[in-house]
Amino acid sequence: MSDSDSNNNMGKIIGGVIIGLAAGAALGILLAPDKGSETRKKINTGAKELADNLKDKVMEGVDSIKQKFNDHARVNQS
Repeated sequence: MSDSDSNNNMGKIIGGVIIGLAAGAALGILLAPDKGSETRKKINTGAKELADNLKDKVMEGVDSIKQKFNDHARVNQS
């Protein structure tokens, strides 16, 4: 298995975990016996956290791609 395949599989695993966590959190919030205003606050907070996590993962992916591009460019210059 190549390094590219390994990174792709890891990305799929991380994406699946994030989606699973989000779905579990959403169900837990929706099934909890809170007032509507409290539930909306929890959903809003959860959505913001999910967006922050997604942004972090995207930035990690961009950094990884930049690093691989730079490594490839250095190899081709030699």
